[in-house]
Amino acid sequence: MKALRLLAGMTAAIAMGASAAVAQVNLSAETVSPGGSAYLGPAHLAEIAAQRGIANIQLNDSAVLTNSVQNVAEGKTDIATMPMILPFLLSRGVGPYTSLGPEKGKELAANLRMLNPYSLGVFFMMAYDTKGYKGWDDLKGKKVMNGPPRGAALNNARSIIQIVTGLKDGDGYTGVQTDWGQVSAVITDGTVDVAVLPELFPNQRVIEIGAAGRATAFPIPKAAFESEGMKNYMKAPGNAPFIAKAADIDAALGDSWSVSSEDGIFRGMSTVGSIGVHKDMDEELAYQLTKAFVETLPQLMAKAPFAANVGFDDPASGVCGPSPYKFHPGAIRAWEEAGYSIPDCAKP
Repeated sequence: MKALRLLAGMTAAIAMGASAAVAQVNLSAETVSPGGSAYLGPAHLAEIAAQRGIANIQLNDSAVLTNSVQNVAEGKTDIATMPMILPFLLSRGVGPYTSLGPEKGKELAANLRMLNPYSLGVFFMMAYDTKGYKGWDDLKGKKVMNGPPRGAALNNARSIIQIVTGLKDGDGYTGVQTDWGQVSAVITDGTVDVAVLPELFPNQRVIEIGAAGRATAFPIPKAAFESEGMKNYMKAPGNAPFIAKAADIDAALGDSWSVSSEDGIFRGMSTVGSIGVHKDMDEELAYQLTKAFVETLPQLMAKAPFAANVGFDDPASGVCGPSPYKFHPGAIRAWEEAGYSIPDCAKP
């Protein structure tokens, strides 16, 4: 891997107070804007790495993750939030990596290793009550916020909508995309009629949407959730079924929200991601970063209302399957020393 370099742009790894020693190395990292687990994981890692004198992590929080994954694979960036589906797509040279082709994509995907997996959000439909919508059938002919301009979230939202309703983006409804940092504004200002996005219970975006008016969360209908199409789709790398009591989700979302469930159950699709690095990251460095992360899980859990519900402490979440994406050996050592089990299928 090339010499570690600082990433120009917005940074969010700040040594805090006198407890922050001079970092031993400089690392670059990429993630999305604040407000969800995709940001919280690497931001916490940047904070504790600085505090413990392990590394100074310069965190760009305005990245497109499809680009970030490729940047790490090419050695241009050291750390990134990686939705599990992206290393798989990269390995096949398909989707957002079609221009690379299968051979180059496979070569690059082989360079990726994870430090820890966790949920990035649960897909469901949401709309303001003033719209009067009753369910997913109301998507027909509407403007639908379905994610950023490109990437795993957009692909997942389009696929889920098609499985549930049979509608395609541009043929049945009009998909609207924007950078993650602008999603709340596009929903609250009425640019779109409805949204299908991966959210947490709650995250900052959910809070902002609810502050602008009463809203309803529509889980995936039971028949669609149990269909063969959806079952097969949830077996794809990085996808996992999500089931909870609707009353629990209703309470977690807050007073401005309600849940419309046919049977008291909230069904959705969880998308799993990770903090990922290049395979050539020094094993001791990967070990120290992961060790610091694992040892400070209680502090991480206290940082956001959703943090205890996304599997930060479950290194087996969403791993294995057809994806070539495995743990870094240093991360395996840190997790196993802490008493956690790493599935053999997730070891390189």
